[in-house]
Amino acid sequence: MTIASPTFLPPTPGAPAALELVAQPLTREAFAAFGDVIESAHSRSMPINGGMTTRFHDLARVDPGPGDSRVLVNIFETLPYALPLPVNMLERHPLGSQAFVPMDGSRFLVVVAPAGDAVRIEDIRAFVTNGRQGVNYARGVWHHPLVVTQQRASFVVIDRGGAGPNCDEIFLPPVCAVRVSLAA
Repeated sequence: MTIASPTFLPPTPGAPAALELVAQPLTREAFAAFGDVIESAHSRSMPINGGMTTRFHDLARVDPGPGDSRVLVNIFETLPYALPLPVNMLERHPLGSQAFVPMDGSRFLVVVAPAGDAVRIEDIRAFVTNGRQGVNYARGVWHHPLVVTQQRASFVVIDRGGAGPNCDEIFLPPVCAVRVSLAA
Protein backbone atom coordinates (compact mmCIF):
# COMPACT_ATOMS: atom_id res chain seq x y z
CA MET A 1 0.00 0.00 0.00
CA THR A 2 2.93 2.40 0.56
CA ILE A 3 4.03 4.09 -2.63
CA ALA A 4 7.68 4.94 -3.14
CA SER A 5 7.14 8.37 -4.69
CA PRO A 6 3.96 10.22 -3.73
CA THR A 7 3.20 13.10 -6.05
CA PHE A 8 2.67 16.77 -5.30
CA LEU A 9 0.57 17.87 -8.26
CA PRO A 10 0.85 21.30 -9.87
CA PRO A 11 -1.98 23.69 -9.02
CA THR A 12 -5.07 23.33 -11.15
CA PRO A 13 -5.41 26.08 -13.79
CA GLY A 14 -6.30 29.33 -12.07
CA ALA A 15 -5.20 28.15 -8.60
CA PRO A 16 -2.37 30.03 -6.89
CA ALA A 17 1.12 28.51 -6.56
CA ALA A 18 1.43 30.16 -3.15
CA LEU A 19 -1.05 29.65 -0.33
CA GLU A 20 -1.41 31.75 2.82
CA LEU A 21 -3.54 29.79 5.27
CA VAL A 22 -5.02 31.19 8.46
CA ALA A 23 -5.70 28.27 10.78
CA GLN A 24 -9.43 27.92 11.41
CA PRO A 25 -10.93 26.72 14.70
CA LEU A 26 -11.00 22.94 14.80
CA THR A 27 -14.53 21.51 14.63
CA ARG A 28 -15.76 17.98 14.04
CA GLU A 29 -17.62 19.04 10.92
CA ALA A 30 -14.70 20.90 9.32
CA PHE A 31 -12.22 18.10 10.12
CA ALA A 32 -14.48 15.11 9.22
CA ALA A 33 -12.79 14.47 5.84
CA PHE A 34 -9.42 14.03 7.57
CA GLY A 35 -10.32 11.96 10.66
CA ASP A 36 -11.75 12.53 14.13
CA VAL A 37 -11.64 15.41 16.62
CA ILE A 38 -10.98 13.96 20.07
CA GLU A 39 -12.76 16.03 22.72
CA SER A 40 -15.30 15.62 25.48
CA ALA A 41 -17.55 18.48 24.35
CA HIS A 42 -20.76 17.17 22.77
CA SER A 43 -19.59 13.56 23.21
CA ARG A 44 -21.56 10.62 24.53
CA SER A 45 -20.80 10.23 28.22
CA MET A 46 -21.71 8.02 31.15
CA PRO A 47 -20.90 7.97 34.86
CA ILE A 48 -18.58 5.18 36.00
CA ASN A 49 -16.65 4.24 39.14
CA GLY A 50 -19.57 4.85 41.47
CA GLY A 51 -20.30 8.23 39.88
CA MET A 52 -16.82 9.59 40.63
CA THR A 53 -15.72 9.56 36.99
CA THR A 54 -17.35 10.53 33.72
CA ARG A 55 -16.40 8.40 30.74
CA PHE A 56 -16.48 10.14 27.36
CA HIS A 57 -16.95 7.11 25.18
CA ASP A 58 -15.64 6.07 21.74
CA LEU A 59 -14.07 9.38 20.69
CA ALA A 60 -12.04 8.16 17.68
CA ARG A 61 -11.84 5.25 15.29
CA VAL A 62 -8.30 3.98 15.93
CA ASP A 63 -7.30 2.02 12.85
CA PRO A 64 -4.18 -0.15 13.30
CA GLY A 65 -4.59 -1.54 9.79
CA PRO A 66 -4.57 -5.14 8.59
CA GLY A 67 -2.33 -8.06 9.45
CA ASP A 68 -0.11 -8.32 12.50
CA SER A 69 -0.55 -4.66 13.39
CA ARG A 70 -1.17 -3.45 16.94
CA VAL A 71 -1.99 -0.16 18.65
CA LEU A 72 0.96 1.79 20.09
CA VAL A 73 0.52 4.35 22.87
CA ASN A 74 3.40 6.87 22.98
CA ILE A 75 4.26 10.21 24.54
CA PHE A 76 5.80 12.85 22.28
CA GLU A 77 7.45 15.98 23.64
CA THR A 78 7.74 18.72 21.05
CA LEU A 79 9.35 22.14 20.82
CA PRO A 80 7.47 25.18 19.49
CA TYR A 81 7.68 26.38 15.90
CA ALA A 82 7.74 30.07 14.95
CA LEU A 83 4.85 31.52 12.96
CA PRO A 84 4.05 31.94 10.19
CA LEU A 85 4.81 28.26 9.64
CA PRO A 86 6.32 27.43 6.25
CA VAL A 87 4.92 24.09 5.08
CA ASN A 88 7.63 22.31 3.09
CA MET A 89 6.71 18.70 3.78
CA LEU A 90 3.68 16.57 4.59
CA GLU A 91 3.59 12.97 5.78
CA ARG A 92 1.01 10.20 5.85
CA HIS A 93 0.63 6.85 7.52
CA PRO A 94 -0.87 4.54 4.88
CA LEU A 95 -1.19 1.47 7.11
CA GLY A 96 -3.06 2.93 10.10
CA SER A 97 -4.48 6.02 11.76
CA GLN A 98 -2.52 8.30 14.10
CA ALA A 99 -3.96 10.27 17.05
CA PHE A 100 -2.49 13.23 18.98
CA VAL A 101 -3.94 14.30 22.34
CA PRO A 102 -2.32 17.16 24.31
CA MET A 103 -1.41 16.27 27.90
CA ASP A 104 -0.96 19.82 29.14
CA GLY A 105 -3.68 21.88 27.48
CA SER A 106 -1.47 23.06 24.63
CA ARG A 107 -3.12 24.43 21.51
CA PHE A 108 -1.59 23.04 18.33
CA LEU A 109 -1.82 23.54 14.60
CA VAL A 110 -3.25 20.84 12.37
CA VAL A 111 -2.20 21.11 8.70
CA VAL A 112 -3.80 18.46 6.47
CA ALA A 113 -4.57 17.38 2.92
CA PRO A 114 -6.89 14.59 1.78
CA ALA A 115 -5.72 10.98 1.59
CA GLY A 116 -4.57 9.81 -1.81
CA ASP A 117 -1.49 9.23 -3.92
CA ALA A 118 -1.22 12.91 -4.86
CA VAL A 119 -1.54 16.29 -3.14
CA ARG A 120 -2.56 19.63 -4.63
CA ILE A 121 -1.69 22.92 -2.94
CA GLU A 122 -5.31 24.10 -3.02
CA ASP A 123 -6.43 21.03 -1.00
CA ILE A 124 -4.26 21.85 2.03
CA ARG A 125 -6.19 23.04 5.12
CA ALA A 126 -5.11 24.40 8.51
CA PHE A 127 -6.89 24.23 11.87
CA VAL A 128 -6.01 25.29 15.39
CA THR A 129 -7.16 23.33 18.43
CA ASN A 130 -8.44 24.90 21.63
CA GLY A 131 -6.01 22.99 23.88
CA ARG A 132 -8.66 20.51 25.03
CA GLN A 133 -8.99 18.81 21.64
CA GLY A 134 -6.96 16.09 19.99
CA VAL A 135 -7.07 14.73 16.45
CA ASN A 136 -7.05 11.26 14.96
CA TYR A 137 -5.73 11.40 11.39
CA ALA A 138 -7.51 8.82 9.26
CA ARG A 139 -5.33 6.26 7.53
CA GLY A 140 -3.52 7.87 4.58
CA VAL A 141 -4.38 11.52 5.38
CA TRP A 142 -1.48 13.85 4.63
CA HIS A 143 -0.45 16.04 7.58
CA HIS A 144 2.35 18.23 8.82
CA PRO A 145 4.36 16.88 11.76
CA LEU A 146 3.18 18.02 15.20
CA VAL A 147 3.20 21.85 15.58
CA VAL A 148 2.93 23.78 18.84
CA THR A 149 3.62 27.51 18.86
CA GLN A 150 3.81 28.68 22.47
CA GLN A 151 5.99 26.34 24.55
CA ARG A 152 7.34 22.82 24.81
CA ALA A 153 4.37 20.44 25.00
CA SER A 154 3.63 16.77 25.61
CA PHE A 155 1.15 14.62 23.71
CA VAL A 156 -0.22 11.12 23.96
CA VAL A 157 0.20 9.66 20.47
CA ILE A 158 -1.70 6.54 19.44
CA ASP A 159 -0.65 4.89 16.21
CA ARG A 160 0.17 1.62 14.49
CA GLY A 161 2.91 -0.82 15.30
CA GLY A 162 3.76 -3.83 13.17
CA ALA A 163 5.48 -4.89 9.99
CA GLY A 164 5.68 -2.70 6.93
CA PRO A 165 6.68 0.89 6.26
CA ASN A 166 4.05 3.26 7.63
CA CYS A 167 5.34 6.75 6.91
CA ASP A 168 5.48 8.40 3.50
CA GLU A 169 6.80 11.94 3.12
CA ILE A 170 6.13 14.36 0.32
CA PHE A 171 8.10 17.57 -0.20
CA LEU A 172 6.44 20.58 -1.77
CA PRO A 173 8.23 21.75 -4.90
CA PRO A 174 10.03 25.11 -4.56
CA VAL A 175 7.53 26.74 -6.93
CA CYS A 176 4.73 26.08 -4.38
CA ALA A 177 4.74 27.99 -1.10
CA VAL A 178 2.40 27.38 1.84
CA ARG A 179 2.53 29.42 5.04
CA VAL A 180 0.22 29.08 8.03
CA SER A 181 -0.57 31.71 10.62
CA LEU A 182 -3.11 32.20 13.39
CA ALA A 183 -5.94 34.70 13.21
CA ALA A 184 -5.15 37.96 14.97
